[in-house]
Amino acid sequence: MEPVEINAGTWYLRALRADDRIDDRPAVLASCLDPEILRWRRRPEPTLEAVGAHIAERAAEWAGDTRCSWAVCEPTTGDMLGEVSLASLDLAIGTAEVACWALPAARGKGMITTAVSSVLRFGFGGLGLHRVTYAWAEGNEASARVAAKCGFTIEGRQRSGWVVDGRRVDVMLAGRLAADGD
Repeated sequence: MEPVEINAGTWYLRALRADDRIDDRPAVLASCLDPEILRWRRRPEPTLEAVGAHIAERAAEWAGDTRCSWAVCEPTTGDMLGEVSLASLDLAIGTAEVACWALPAARGKGMITTAVSSVLRFGFGGLGLHRVTYAWAEGNEASARVAAKCGFTIEGRQRSGWVVDGRRVDVMLAGRLAADGD
């Protein structure tokens, strides 16, 4: 499928880009160097080549119907401040997983909550998804707040599922159904 742009009011969501008009590589590179993002998310190697490959991979995932990913941007400048994805996209079954991160300047402003809510509306209404899941490491209070504000229901816990700060931690598993509404 072709990338879809979403006007989320205060924020603008568009495909990640690295071309002669818009270059998201500096923002993606910053995400690869941010200790808080690295604590909770896997990121590409912190080189322009690796983040360029990451952006190209996101475009290929759109084309292959395996992931829809958006740069979350400040609408007047187009500057990328974070990323939100419907990962592990399975259109035949109607499922996906939310993945997201935000640069330090954008944290605490409701950006990710607004972006995830907008992406959920697109997923349920535009793609016909039935179920979207969201997982986060125990202790990641920001992700727990996003899940609660976006209407996810905690469905379980994966014991010792991820490694954070060099130790195994439980992963909270939550889901949202199209029938749950906004």
